[in-house]
Amino acid sequence: MKKITLASAFVAALLLAGCESSSLENAMPLVTLGPREAPRSRVYDADQRATYEAAKAVVNQMGYRITHGGPAEGEIVALSSVARGDEVGGARQISMKIELEPGPQSGTEMVLSITEIIEGDSSNLQSLATQTPLKDTPLYDDFFARVQAQLSVDAKPK
Repeated sequence: MKKITLASAFVAALLLAGCESSSLENAMPLVTLGPREAPRSRVYDADQRATYEAAKAVVNQMGYRITHGGPAEGEIVALSSVARGDEVGGARQISMKIELEPGPQSGTEMVLSITEIIEGDSSNLQSLATQTPLKDTPLYDDFFARVQAQLSVDAKPK
């Protein structure tokens, strides 16, 4: 047993010791993984409390359920209802994370992250879901436009 282990170690050392960069290594470009989809942001000409209330109203209008956050935290985390996934027994859900902070000059900056949660056949593999930031979705622009419209409605005298 020790002879096999020593022989394996010796062969591995020989292979690694005299390696020079090969033409194949130089011919193949390095594959780099991009950063996760960056959240998108928008600045509103309203204070943080008014922007929070507008975002909360839009989240509710869109049918999402708020799971975490509050005006003092300047954060809302919400989930869509569970929909049928592509696989039999699978499920799909959308998660939104909204962070509010003072804008660079004035107003309130809203940072929005939208993530898709997909679970395969949950009867076989429970609690194994993948979360992927959504790219190139109109949800970002739609949400920002709805918040702006809600702020305009809220600002009108009653």
